[in-house]
Amino acid sequence: MAKPISIEVWNPSGKYRVISTKPMPGSRWIRLLTDQDCRVEICTEKKTILSVEDILALIGDRCDGVIGQLTEDWGEVLFCALKRAGGSAFSNMAVGYNNVDVGAATKYGIAVGNTPGVLTETTAELAASLSLAAARRIVEADQFMRAGLYDGWLPHLFVGNLLKGQTVGVIGAGRIGSAYARMMIEGFKMNLIYYDLYQATRLEKFVTAYGQFLKANGEQPVTWKRAATMEDVLREADVISLHPVLDKTTYHLINKDSLAIMKKEAILVNASRGPVIDEAALVEHLKVNPMFRVGLDVFEDEPYMKPGLADQKNAIVVPHIASASKWTREGMATLAALNVLGKIKGYPIWANPNNVEPFLDETGPAPAACPSIVNAKQLGLTASKL
Repeated sequence: MAKPISIEVWNPSGKYRVISTKPMPGSRWIRLLTDQDCRVEICTEKKTILSVEDILALIGDRCDGVIGQLTEDWGEVLFCALKRAGGSAFSNMAVGYNNVDVGAATKYGIAVGNTPGVLTETTAELAASLSLAAARRIVEADQFMRAGLYDGWLPHLFVGNLLKGQTVGVIGAGRIGSAYARMMIEGFKMNLIYYDLYQATRLEKFVTAYGQFLKANGEQPVTWKRAATMEDVLREADVISLHPVLDKTTYHLINKDSLAIMKKEAILVNASRGPVIDEAALVEHLKVNPMFRVGLDVFEDEPYMKPGLADQKNAIVVPHIASASKWTREGMATLAALNVLGKIKGYPIWANPNNVEPFLDETGPAPAACPSIVNAKQLGLTASKL
């Protein structure tokens, strides 16, 4: 069994043993645990991704709860070990939990936490940044300058796409998709077409009101349209951002056929989940359509990219940093810690996991509740009345 290289320990005499499989940003999350009589052990091993064997060694013979990462494989083996060690709580430091076998956790009575409500604006900002960078070819131009190739202004040098007055397409208009849409509409006066199984009423009202504001000030109003099919979005939009959940219906949602529907100079952005795109098909599409551009924060076989993707100048690739603002990452650490602490202490479940401001407010005590437990109903956990 693999042994961690090193562990940092806080409050060694604490009654409850809580493991964090990675150092996390900020220190408030540590203080929240140690103030409640928790011994906090942080694995400082240099591996980017811990193996199941590594985590088994961390859990050991006695462990009350674990804060883990979305890169780890949390299934039957680990939840069985955590239960055997006396544990009752696990929380991903992430809103997604595709790496977690929730059924196995429930089988062993382990509450599974996640961290929604704190990533919305940060993730939307990254998607908007990728959209703008792709449209104006910023990464290409930066590399050109650093290579010492610039010897004067030219009429055709790095000509890109104007966003104003164009159409932004959103597939999945939930919290993040809607926030992204608002940024692109309000920031660049783009029109909107979106596809979602549910009507995005608040987003529609915002676009309508903003369009009326522009018209009243003598400008061209923006418009919105809810598409009947995803193909309508692909066909009509100039910039398309993907924000669906990942399940069997959205796996390879963007593939060879759907790419062929899109405009030759379209921009495709993905800050949701890598397998939503057939990455091999995308590489081939980029090769034969040099004016088609893509901005990717996530990848199908993360942390690896499909062969050829890194060679495409019309692709912007960043290493899964959509949530990487200081405020958001520290907030995620806080919420993950409070999920574990709340289950250990027997606290109820917070009624609205997307309203997390009370947990992040450092001017007062955190609510006595678990911010977000995804299998709360299956475990019969009570809801908070706070």
